[in-house]
Amino acid sequence: MSDRWPEGWTRKEGERVARSRHHSVRAEHHQPAAYGRERRGDPYDPYDDPYAGDQLRGGGRYDQGDAYGGPPPRRRRRRRGGRVFGAIVVVLLLVLVGGYFYLDSRLKRESVLVDYPGRVADTPGTNWLIVGSDSRDGLSKAEQRKLKTGFTPGRRTDSMMLLHYGSGGTSLISLPRDSYVPIPGKGRNKLNAAFAFGGPKLLVQTVEEATGIRIDHYAEIGFGGFVGVVDAVGGVDMCVKEDIKDPKAGLNLKAGCQTLDGAQALGYVRTRAYARADLQRVENQQQFFGALMKKAASPGTMLNPFRSIPLAMNSTSNFLVDDGDHLHHLVRMMWAMKGVSGGDGVSTTVPIGGGGSAAGVGSYITWDKAKATRLFEALKQDQAIPQDVIQKK
Repeated sequence: MSDRWPEGWTRKEGERVARSRHHSVRAEHHQPAAYGRERRGDPYDPYDDPYAGDQLRGGGRYDQGDAYGGPPPRRRRRRRGGRVFGAIVVVLLLVLVGGYFYLDSRLKRESVLVDYPGRVADTPGTNWLIVGSDSRDGLSKAEQRKLKTGFTPGRRTDSMMLLHYGSGGTSLISLPRDSYVPIPGKGRNKLNAAFAFGGPKLLVQTVEEATGIRIDHYAEIGFGGFVGVVDAVGGVDMCVKEDIKDPKAGLNLKAGCQTLDGAQALGYVRTRAYARADLQRVENQQQFFGALMKKAASPGTMLNPFRSIPLAMNSTSNFLVDDGDHLHHLVRMMWAMKGVSGGDGVSTTVPIGGGGSAAGVGSYITWDKAKATRLFEALKQDQAIPQDVIQKK
């Protein structure tokens, strides 16, 4: 009896073949969504795999797109880019922080701002005593001959300036070294004699008692350090009003605007070859230090590693500061002096009253007591200096 199946086949075998053919038809007409056809979601359908389209289309790679034909995921690349950026930031921070502490450690320090009986009380604003000394440390004999510094050992003050900044503005006051003032324990003498008698400590005490202003920070630089700083910034532009020839200072300049290198700059701030001698010299020192700070803080210096790095190395190895002073204090000082040179502040000298001479002292100058008192009182109160006590240049 025939059941219409091919000879030798049983019904069960035919049913298996039929089912096989039935699934084949479904596979042809119901491909996964990756081929743009409807997905039935049969869990037993081998083609109903969310990655099947990617595998077939991409040669077995599943990251060519998502299960619905979308763009490939970018998460790994984004994470990798974020990690690289984060690593760069961390390295830069470590370099900056490490560089700061390295430069800070190069500063020379000395215990200068010490308490003493009857010391002036703290005053508003910030006060610096900035000293240029005649120290020859770091200079060879040949350099001392070339710079005409002489060979005297030790160190004495060659220039002194009081820098004040606060709510009343910024002021740079020159203190002539020949000023005749009381020196604690030594009687009356020239201001620079205080440094010779007792170093920076006695100098600070003398200035505080003569002015009534408490000194918050101290900075000192010698001849060699000064020359190195000037050369590090590529020289400083100055306009010389008249020809200057001073063999004692090793200086021979023509009138006019020009760039002074380290050796010329040292001679310029040291020379006293003027009719007004020390008074003209302190004016030159003010002008030059202001121009130097302006050049040091300019983008052309700060953004140029061939200048900024030598400047940082020279400055930190040649500045002597108090034990409590750090690199950021020096940067703030430099910025304040830059402001003064740019016209954002007052640059003057203690009002001069007259002069005289004494045995064992030599020639000296005296302050105008009334005007000097008003000047220092304004600084003590962190107020603007009265115009009538500012020395005209």
